[in-house]
Amino acid sequence: MRLILLGPPGAGKGTQAKILVEDYGIPQLSTGDILRSAIAAKTPMGLAAKEVMDRGDLVSDTIVNGIVSERLDAPDCKPGFILDGFPRTIAQAEALSTMLKEKSMELNAVVEIKADVDVLVQRVVSRGKEAGGRADDNEAVLRNRLEVYNQQTAPLVKYYADKGQLKSVDGMEPVETVTASIKAAIGS
Repeated sequence: MRLILLGPPGAGKGTQAKILVEDYGIPQLSTGDILRSAIAAKTPMGLAAKEVMDRGDLVSDTIVNGIVSERLDAPDCKPGFILDGFPRTIAQAEALSTMLKEKSMELNAVVEIKADVDVLVQRVVSRGKEAGGRADDNEAVLRNRLEVYNQQTAPLVKYYADKGQLKSVDGMEPVETVTASIKAAIGS
């Protein structure tokens, strides 16, 4: 099972990825985690990323794509994976398509977790007030993240819909219902 989870910040991608990882026995690939692992393992792409980050610059698509490609070659990805946070742009999606073709892999589906923005804001603000909330769980930061999502990542919905790979589920339902909807959408 090879999936991409799309959706705005706070829609539940991380929560659903954890459940799907458990149910399917495949890894969740988060670009932040992949980046940190590549740096720690001192892979060629990891070293390149570290050099860029040490200067305080943003890691380029070329480096991110290279790190994802290295990660997809790992043995635990052979049965499948869940991409969360990658691709973020059309350019990254096109690079991923090329990368998968070169590895003789195909995506099974791209799942969009739809969510109402006002409800997301309430959800994230509430999460921020609870113990264990993330540092970025406040309305101003979330609204900025939503704006970045709308500009950069939301176009992926149309991109994958045009390719016939997009499945959409209602992320405003209870967690178990969203999980069941995802499984139904991907035919498992």
